[in-house]
Amino acid sequence: MTTRKPSEARIRTRMARTGESYPTARAELSGARTAPRPVTDAGWALRGGLHAETSNVTNLLTHLGDTSGAELTEAMLLGVGGGLGAGYMLWEIKGQTPNLFLGFRYRWTFHDWAERTMDRLGVGYQVKTTGSSKAASAALHERLADGTPVMIAPDRQLVGYWHLPPEPALAGRGRPVFSGARRSPVVAYAVTDDGIRLDDRNLAPLTVDADTLADARARVSSTKNRMIVVDSVPETLPLADAVRAGIADCVAHLDAKAATVALPAWSKWSRLVTDPRNAKGWPTLYGKAGMVTTLLSVWEHVEPAGLTGGNLRGLYADFLDEAAPLLGDSADAAADAAQLFRDSAQLWHEVAETALPWDVPEYARLRELVATISAGVAAGDSAVAERAEAADTLWDLIGEYDRKLPAEPDLARLSEQIQAVYDTEREAVGALRHVLK
Repeated sequence: MTTRKPSEARIRTRMARTGESYPTARAELSGARTAPRPVTDAGWALRGGLHAETSNVTNLLTHLGDTSGAELTEAMLLGVGGGLGAGYMLWEIKGQTPNLFLGFRYRWTFHDWAERTMDRLGVGYQVKTTGSSKAASAALHERLADGTPVMIAPDRQLVGYWHLPPEPALAGRGRPVFSGARRSPVVAYAVTDDGIRLDDRNLAPLTVDADTLADARARVSSTKNRMIVVDSVPETLPLADAVRAGIADCVAHLDAKAATVALPAWSKWSRLVTDPRNAKGWPTLYGKAGMVTTLLSVWEHVEPAGLTGGNLRGLYADFLDEAAPLLGDSADAAADAAQLFRDSAQLWHEVAETALPWDVPEYARLRELVATISAGVAAGDSAVAERAEAADTLWDLIGEYDRKLPAEPDLARLSEQIQAVYDTEREAVGALRHVLK
């Protein structure tokens, strides 16, 4: 099939308008029915992806293993690794706007997802740690010189290419960015004269200065200088057992009673959005300033166009479809659950639209800037200047709009929509239980 190559401006505009990720927006505009052939750089295929951890583990195992002649997909990795999570958390520091985090992946508050998932698949790996940045950098260079790609977890703020400003630069310029709050696993796959080549869902080479990367790896104490080196990938992955174990994890996790890291988090959040008497209620927290910071955080967390990869409900539905042949008599129950999670994905999109509506020009501009940064990361080294300029404008506008709202948010509607998500996902978990019977 002949496809047309859309302009970057059209891709970014579509991302901002629809909330789609860069690869999805590009594919839709080009009329492509299949993903384009990945760019190969230093022997590593840049395949892109939706979510940092699921895509990077998928790409690493695909690079190193045979996987029995079948492509190991990001959706399958998500499901095998426990699937979905649910979480609402506010980080608060006196004098700063509360920083909102939404969790959508299983065990989203922990940093061991990759290891647990590879254990389930029988993948052999080593976790290397050291307190010395110099030793960590030397070990990384040694592995890359041997042609061995590794997973590392640099702080997103310090690593640079997402253009998150340092804390001192945030006075009067919008939301806080906490050290360690935005760590992200990436694959380091090559050394060049300019630095280290990374895979963070980008579709073209992305280079980070070696000293900058060393500082970013040392920033977060819980993942300081960690490096995961995969030694072996089974010729035949135990997917049938891993699929059922992953679904069981997802049911147990979402069905827990915790009001922060399980489905009750959505219902709690729904109430807080409109509760004027609760100290954590939005009317109290954002009565004077800071509302736009949080509204944009909702949109960025929920939609794939942002930094995190979105709500993952559609990807999990894809997993259930792929897993159906491995589930025997439970295939129909899996299909029912998949449809409910697709319904949930649509409800999440409506939440994002209510939080930061496209028809408000100032909010549309914020969305366009986020999409420009994300598209710039996907485009790699060639888009450094463009995404840096977009980020600088974004932070200035957030500060301005936090002081004076461009439009009053419809908090009542937002509350109702979040509750609808909760109700739908409770039903979806019930359907998942039938898969395990």
